[in-house]
Amino acid sequence: METYQEKLPDICIPDIHYIVFRQCNPAWRLLPHLVSNFDVTYLIQGRACYTINDKKYELSAGDLLCLPENVKKEAMTYPEQLMHCFSVNLQPKDPDMQNVTLPLPLVNHIGIRNDLIQLFDDLVYSWQEHRPGYMLKCRGILSLIMYHIVEATMFENFSSDRDNRIKNAILYIIRNYSKKITVKKLADIAGLNTAYFGLLFKRVTGIKVNQYIANVRIHKAKAMLKSGSYRVTEVAEYCGYSDAFHFYKQFKGITGIPPSYYIPIISK
Repeated sequence: METYQEKLPDICIPDIHYIVFRQCNPAWRLLPHLVSNFDVTYLIQGRACYTINDKKYELSAGDLLCLPENVKKEAMTYPEQLMHCFSVNLQPKDPDMQNVTLPLPLVNHIGIRNDLIQLFDDLVYSWQEHRPGYMLKCRGILSLIMYHIVEATMFENFSSDRDNRIKNAILYIIRNYSKKITVKKLADIAGLNTAYFGLLFKRVTGIKVNQYIANVRIHKAKAMLKSGSYRVTEVAEYCGYSDAFHFYKQFKGITGIPPSYYIPIISK
């Protein structure tokens, strides 16, 4: 079965049409009109009723509305709960500047995320300042926003607990993969007890701690083998394996092929 991830384009360049932060007044309305490009609205306060292709959607703070091309939209807010939202209209394109599709859910509740709000604030500011190079900056910020949106709405192992505790542990693994790394050490870095750290790590990354460490080591090992400058035993030792047989077994288990196969294949 095809997954959301398989439908995602590898490269997506946002061709931006408008960016706005709306603080609605009681009379605010969007009259019925056709949305010809990809359209994103993130509510951070209040409520609104959007009608998309004649179907009503009640939205509140923390909701994300992602409209594909060529849909009919109208909207209104509620005087007692005026909507504040960020709204972006864009056309995602591939490197050849051909239109691509982001298969995002129409409505999704991602909650109030300070990281996204900060990025949207930076995006609106850069768009309004209109300084030299602003479009390049806006595309960069919007690309990061779209990544976070995809992560929050489409990846099954996404967790709102993704915070600096797990990030710091992962950075330690990346920087120290050649050394002996224990779950206890990582838990101490995260400031958590070992049992809870293991549960949180898996919830955030989708895999166990030791599997993550192995993936980082094997990823580095592949790069070293592809260079053709190292023997398999040297790579094993450099990547934190004191037992070459264990390295061989783990490498084949993760990649599906023995480590020695990488050298001749890349050298041809």
